Amino acid sequence: MKKISIVLFLSLLLFTSCSSDDGDGAGQGSDITLTCSPDKVDAPVVGGSYVLNVNCSRGEWTAYADDTSKDWIKVNVSGSTSTQGTVTVTVAANTGTESRSGSVVVKSGAKRVTIPVTQAVPMQVEKSTVYSISKGETLLVGIKASKDFTVKSNDNWISADIVNGVTTGFSTDGPAVRIKTDVNSAMASRTGSVDVMSGAEKVTITVIQNSAEDANIETPAGYRLVWHDEFNEGTTLNSKDWTHEVQNAGWVNHELQTYVNGQADGKRVTELVDGRLHINCFKGSDGKIYSGRVYAKVKEGWTYGYIEASIKLPKGKGTWPAFWMMPVNFRSWPADGEIDIMEEVGYHPDYVSSSLHANAHVHSNGTQVTHEMHCPGAEGEFHKYAIEWTHDKITTFVDGKVQLTYNNRGLGRDDWPYDDPFYVILNLAWGGDWGGSQGVDESALPVTMEVDYVRVFQK
Repeated sequence: MKKISIVLFLSLLLFTSCSSDDGDGAGQGSDITLTCSPDKVDAPVVGGSYVLNVNCSRGEWTAYADDTSKDWIKVNVSGSTSTQGTVTVTVAANTGTESRSGSVVVKSGAKRVTIPVTQAVPMQVEKSTVYSISKGETLLVGIKASKDFTVKSNDNWISADIVNGVTTGFSTDGPAVRIKTDVNSAMASRTGSVDVMSGAEKVTITVIQNSAEDANIETPAGYRLVWHDEFNEGTTLNSKDWTHEVQNAGWVNHELQTYVNGQADGKRVTELVDGRLHINCFKGSDGKIYSGRVYAKVKEGWTYGYIEASIKLPKGKGTWPAFWMMPVNFRSWPADGEIDIMEEVGYHPDYVSSSLHANAHVHSNGTQVTHEMHCPGAEGEFHKYAIEWTHDKITTFVDGKVQLTYNNRGLGRDDWPYDDPFYVILNLAWGGDWGGSQGVDESALPVTMEVDYVRVFQK
């Protein structure tokens, strides 16, 4: 009999527990009136704040965003101990590539009212920057938008309108912005923009048009010129595009030169002379060796492309000129990669090399990817050095002849850290682990590395 009583008691206890709500007012659902207005929130891509008016007969209520949307929906409750109050719903901007939906739950006891919250997919443009040749052209940029959109040119040399049913990178039969550029007869490139607007949302497309001097530049098949410097304007490098390195001797590779920003001892380490960049290496009155090392677009760089420079190398035992690239978002070497398009050392004249460095191939343990080629007249004459760089393969060239080829073998970043933006480097080192491995001859100083142009093409 005692055992039966205990069983009955436990059963009654279990029944009581299961029949309760979540502890916030058992049995107080059916007799509570709870309403919200409006009964839904439809937020634009840019987000915003919305006020829900709450009426609750009980006078005690709360509200919260559901678990699936609490990262982008924030809720602030006011008057939750009164029969009337408000819920301020703040929806963050949608920076993703898809529309999203969630909900706000208003609760009093066991009574709940769910307010659906939806947000549109952000408008997307196929390209945020487009490039035009100096002669002018028509460019199409695909658009993805959940609502109607309009376009507006911000410059008088650009016109823009909307076309439908065209093939772009987004669709074979979709909408696009058609951008037309006028002829640029100036010797300087120019930059303008087109705004694409849908409701409160706006996306800007930057339009860069090359200068008139690019009209005679030979462009590789399938590519277009996106940046270049012919060194035809002024006497010093354009500081918007170029950055000087400043470092003391011994900074890397035990090199002997001191890199300065522009000049030292009253002399220029970089200067523009007769339409060419001169990188000068010389001995100062203080006995130090000074030289130049410059970076093109160091904060942006480029990802993939055909990059070419025409260079005349200096003569002299101890010289170590280079045309190469390093990653914009550099953290560690060689993990982030290094691309050497052209290097040469003075004690081995007219032999130019290309190399790639990564965790899986680096010169410090003899596993680097490298190739050397004899280039008669490299010292004292101009020759073209180039790289064609894609996701699948890197190939370097000397006067159009293949120097080095390396394929992306799909082995991961240790073997292929070359899918990130890299910037161009031009420098003239003196001595060091390689340039000075057979000594240096200071009687050769001063020496100059001359660069006729640097050109970057992309698909």
